[in-house]
Amino acid sequence: MKRKLVSIVLAAAMVGGILAGCGNGGSTETNATDNAGTSTETTASQESTANGDKEVLKFYHAFFHEESEWAPAAVMRDIYQDFADAHADGPVIFEAIPVEDSVQVATNEIAGGSFPDMVDLAGNQVPLAAISQNLVIDLKPYIDAEGLQSKVGINYTMNDENGAIYSVHDQLTTLGLWYNADLYKEAGAATPDQWKSYEDMAKAMEAIRTYGAADGIYGYSAGQASSRLFNAYMGQLNPEYAANELTEEAINSEEFATVFKTVAALDQANGSANSTINAGDFSGDFANGKCATWINGVWAASSFGDVKFDVQPGLYPGSASLSAPGGGITISSGLSEAQQELALEFLKYMTSDEVQSRIFLEVNAHPCNTDIDLNALAETSDDPTVKLLAQACSQANEAASITKNMNSAWGQDVWEAIFKKLIECSVEGTDIDAKLAELQTELIGLIG
Repeated sequence: MKRKLVSIVLAAAMVGGILAGCGNGGSTETNATDNAGTSTETTASQESTANGDKEVLKFYHAFFHEESEWAPAAVMRDIYQDFADAHADGPVIFEAIPVEDSVQVATNEIAGGSFPDMVDLAGNQVPLAAISQNLVIDLKPYIDAEGLQSKVGINYTMNDENGAIYSVHDQLTTLGLWYNADLYKEAGAATPDQWKSYEDMAKAMEAIRTYGAADGIYGYSAGQASSRLFNAYMGQLNPEYAANELTEEAINSEEFATVFKTVAALDQANGSANSTINAGDFSGDFANGKCATWINGVWAASSFGDVKFDVQPGLYPGSASLSAPGGGITISSGLSEAQQELALEFLKYMTSDEVQSRIFLEVNAHPCNTDIDLNALAETSDDPTVKLLAQACSQANEAASITKNMNSAWGQDVWEAIFKKLIECSVEGTDIDAKLAELQTELIGLIG
């Protein structure tokens, strides 16, 4: 499974874009992409002259967007610039470089036995080829020495690779659901906080469909989003299977079959018209009151400004949530001592209470730092989005079961195969047992 993940990380365009570039210490940088999308080439000697013989630490990140397109990107660039300004008089210059797509640059770097100075992988996993070639440093000794365990939060456990931590992401990918509380009340349906089992969810969805049949109202966003139900349920039935790379034993297990058939039955009852490969496609139906339950991440809190009903965050049946950091700040092993010292200082800065509070309040993202009281912090803001985000994040953090996102644990190829098979099951009359058998055969082939 991990061998396949390497090819995915290195060869495919990923969520948010993998961040990469060149330049370990004084090496030559070629084919980097600047903010205007042009190709540049800077030699070590040119760089040294421009910066008064100071070393440069290059940090590649994916917050390249114009503020009018995505305001949080500008906030993140400001956070990076504040760090650069604070260390402008030091022996190393910190340079944050926004990059839209540098997958090929990353591939070339690793294939050539090197790695960018520092990158933010935007939730994507650290390429195993970089780890196997010792191209990136283990951050755990620094985290332990500085007492940053609570600052990095679940990075400390979920990004553990045989006792090493190669990456820390300052923002978490956290998933639950959002529901129309007014519609649930009108339909007499049990709300997600009352769901002890998937049978409870099925009954609530049936009540909503019955109530809204004349208006085409349906229970929930199925398809890609259904894989999140699958993911959370598997984490409840067998945490070991859900947290580690997929095996043939897991694929053929009773738990796998139970989870697939349960979610597939929900999807079939919900209707094939309400199933799609992109969970975001349901945002309009949810805002218009046609979809009662939108299975999406906590970040969606910022999209409810014009909604005319009571929106509430919820968890999956049995008080379950999905959350994972994925890859974030990753540091090359080829840096000078001074560069590495500044890179580690930047890691400490990005997980600090001050910066994490800005990430929550201004970027509207789920911070990794567990020392922050999100609800108390939200009270300092007049923005209703922030208060809703705090509620959603707090619920997810306090869930009885918190499972790593499937594409982090099992890989994107497996994740896609599962939700596509669930979409096939949403068609009325489809033989779910037969589809399960097809999926099991496909997945065994994928994991090799």
